[in-house]
Amino acid sequence: RQRVALQQDHQQYVLIADLQGLTDNGSNPQKIRDNIPQVLADYLAVGIDPKLTTICLQSALPALAELTVLYMNIVTVARVERNPTVKNEIAQKGFTRSLPVGFMAYPISQAADITAFKAEMVPVGDDQLPMIEQTNEIVHKMNSLFSSPVLRPCQALLSDTGRLPGIDGSAKMSKSLGNTLLLSASEETIHRAVSAMYTDSNHLKISDPGKIEGNVVFTWLDAFHPDKAKVAAMKVHYQQGGLGDRVCKNELETCLQELIAPIRERRATFIADKGMLMELLKKGSERAHEVTQKTLQEVKRGLGLPTLFQV
Repeated sequence: RQRVALQQDHQQYVLIADLQGLTDNGSNPQKIRDNIPQVLADYLAVGIDPKLTTICLQSALPALAELTVLYMNIVTVARVERNPTVKNEIAQKGFTRSLPVGFMAYPISQAADITAFKAEMVPVGDDQLPMIEQTNEIVHKMNSLFSSPVLRPCQALLSDTGRLPGIDGSAKMSKSLGNTLLLSASEETIHRAVSAMYTDSNHLKISDPGKIEGNVVFTWLDAFHPDKAKVAAMKVHYQQGGLGDRVCKNELETCLQELIAPIRERRATFIADKGMLMELLKKGSERAHEVTQKTLQEVKRGLGLPTLFQV
């Protein structure tokens, strides 16, 4: 919703990060290839307009990879290891010595993604705030090497709801963890997902007072229900006792069914024409290529590296 609103008044770029997807799927590139049109169809179905927003593919922009390599030279291993989001994701995925270097360093790649477009605002969840912090550190260090600043610091743009938890109560929703609700979800899939959602394990009887903190159903109601006053009243009732989990889940399911049904229909139309999707992605990537190459050349000139090819 935030990106759909931003495109009305801002020059917006949306990057499909297929290279980052390979950092923990390096042995299964087909999975990443197959997912590219799926992600693009999702964006179009929710209202991202390619006439207003440049949608581009990470692997089609070689400047991003080159900027990543340049930035790696000013970021220490110790600094990457301190990133709390990376540490949590490493633990979630069970990486030990088998940790891919690309996964460990993906915050540096994200910094390249952001700075290549000289982005001023970046819509993120609160778990991505360490990435924005590290990006701005890189901007500061790189600019200190130039005679005049080239890169631009950015600001995190948090949504009202922040990070959306997985349907299983995990801190983060992730396809790899199997705790997501896809925009292509059928009515039955939505029903099963909401039915399985974590609420309050101590709310054993309807008459028991319930907790809304950490209650996935209420977090999702906050995020998606259009009637905020009704949700607020439900919270009071639930905390006082007398409101059952099933009633809350029914309210959420009705909301999600109404929200996802038209998106699912639009998405099916888009995904049926993958040729159109890839052509759209090609055009957006061509525009993004010009922008990112310009930034790369400015960075290389600032470092005194030869620029043998004109952009």
